[in-house]
Amino acid sequence: MYAVISRNNIQLPPGTVVRMPGTWQDYCVLRDSRGDGSIPRMKFRDGEILLMSPMPRHGREAHLLARVVEILLESEDRNYETFTPITMDIPESSGIEPDYCFY
Repeated sequence: MYAVISRNNIQLPPGTVVRMPGTWQDYCVLRDSRGDGSIPRMKFRDGEILLMSPMPRHGREAHLLARVVEILLESEDRNYETFTPITMDIPESSGIEPDYCFY
């Protein structure tokens, strides 16, 4: 499979990372073109768009790390909520999609 990136379609083979120059508006168009999907992961900062199509190993490791955080929070008897994936934006400045978020 080849990488395909257009305003309407993003297809990246697992394990692919693409860095390209772009504006905030370019990032928003690409982000919105995925609809409710979470692949590829996207990041925008300092005029650069980063696209990543994670491999299954990445998901397993992220889940394991999230479980460690949950166990630590529970051992401290803290209230928390977990979200995955979620898009966090500071308009015109940066945007990121972490694997897990804890509130």
